[in-house]
Amino acid sequence: MKKNRQQNSLKATGEVRIIAGNWRGRKLPVLSLEGLRPTGDRVKEMVFNWLMPYIVDSVCLDCFAGSGSLGFEALSRQAKQVIFLELDKKVANQLSHNLKTLKCSSEKANVINQNSLLFLATIQSEPQFDLVFLDPPFHFDLVDQTIFLLLKNNWLKPNALIYIETEKGKIIDVPNDWVLLKEKNTGQVTSRLFQHQDVSVC
Repeated sequence: MKKNRQQNSLKATGEVRIIAGNWRGRKLPVLSLEGLRPTGDRVKEMVFNWLMPYIVDSVCLDCFAGSGSLGFEALSRQAKQVIFLELDKKVANQLSHNLKTLKCSSEKANVINQNSLLFLATIQSEPQFDLVFLDPPFHFDLVDQTIFLLLKNNWLKPNALIYIETEKGKIIDVPNDWVLLKEKNTGQVTSRLFQHQDVSVC
């Protein structure tokens, strides 16, 4: 779920629904800001069907988290931990409130109110994530920058999965050692699932 960062006026309250797992059927409130774009249930169900063999006990990063729809779904399906990155303070506060509503401990989930690119600019001594959800605001060319930082600063574990959601037809620059596992166009959205194959451990 993403938003045009230039629009900050709070208009109404929406909701997202967790579609499977421990919190199946739970509905969580979402601040409806101009340009905020939730990942729809149909796309989310498809994505988590793709991820079914990998999600349990995974450590996940929900970049540009917005509603947190993907991160909450991962937690419901027994991910070990999810880090939510969200720039907008009001939206980040709502994510934290929803985690409290779900009685989710800080060991399993953490909301960081920060620019995702600045967060990823820190070099890691050890790889952190098994799975990254990369669903930035459309038309800001953030995907390529995020991919570069994930790789440059050692965020991805060997064989990590990266789910990328873009506007339909968007060409993205991915490394040669990323394997495209799945790709699907739904309406005006393209969903892709890549696997990072770390040749250094082969």
